[in-house]
Amino acid sequence: MTATTSSGPAARPRRRRPELAAFLRGRRARITPEEAGLPAGPRRRTPGLRREEVAQLAGIGITWYTWLEQGRPINASGQVLDAVARVLRLDEAEREHLYHLAEVPFVPRHDQLPREVGPDVRTVLSALEPLPAVVYNARYDILAHNAFYPALMFASPTYPEGVPRNATEALFTGPPESCPVVFRKEELRLMVASLRGAYGNHVGEPAWESFLRRMRARSPEFAAMWASGDVAPHGPRVKVFRHPVAGELRLRTLSLAVSGMPETRMVVYTGDDEATQARMARLREGD
Repeated sequence: MTATTSSGPAARPRRRRPELAAFLRGRRARITPEEAGLPAGPRRRTPGLRREEVAQLAGIGITWYTWLEQGRPINASGQVLDAVARVLRLDEAEREHLYHLAEVPFVPRHDQLPREVGPDVRTVLSALEPLPAVVYNARYDILAHNAFYPALMFASPTYPEGVPRNATEALFTGPPESCPVVFRKEELRLMVASLRGAYGNHVGEPAWESFLRRMRARSPEFAAMWASGDVAPHGPRVKVFRHPVAGELRLRTLSLAVSGMPETRMVVYTGDDEATQARMARLREGD
């Protein structure tokens, strides 16, 4: 028989429940009746909303909400947590914290993927030169990049001029001979598998469903890979690129989370061997 320690997995829910109770009480105390659209009424002994007022505004039972705020081991749905988050005016970071404390898989609000980056991120991208670097969201929208990223990804003379808005769409709908990676099918299959992994948090969202319908209609190859149901995480690995000037490049990818931008990562490409590093140096020297 194995003893259970106080720091093991079984102890985590017991620790989260008191934290959940304290978090809800603190958020409730900061909302005034006037902010919630309720009359102020007589003088209150405690600041903020009462439990019954939160339950009423969220459309849930007072007993159930009381148990939730007391940290009792009850199961909450995402729909109920969203109703509570709306009443307590939680921002996205607080809402995610609520989900984690309630032990419910977090789902970002509809179409909450970042669509632009700030000046600090762009400064970092420029500072990384001459390493190619790009910022993607979970849908592979290209949010920002430095000068060396398009020189690596879209340097083929058969590729349309300019940098596309979405890397998945560009690689699947562009001419196959313009694809910059050597093992095209393997790389695209991994791309679709990681896209499906992200899609699990966005099922039913109009922006995602529209994107996937468009991709399946435009690319039978994408449709077939999507239908396979494969799922894969992002992670560092080596990709082999075919550059029209520098030749074959073995590059290691490094994914870095971007603080304050959920489901967004900066991908940096570094030479995996001396031959690649030398070829990239010659490429830089020749502009």
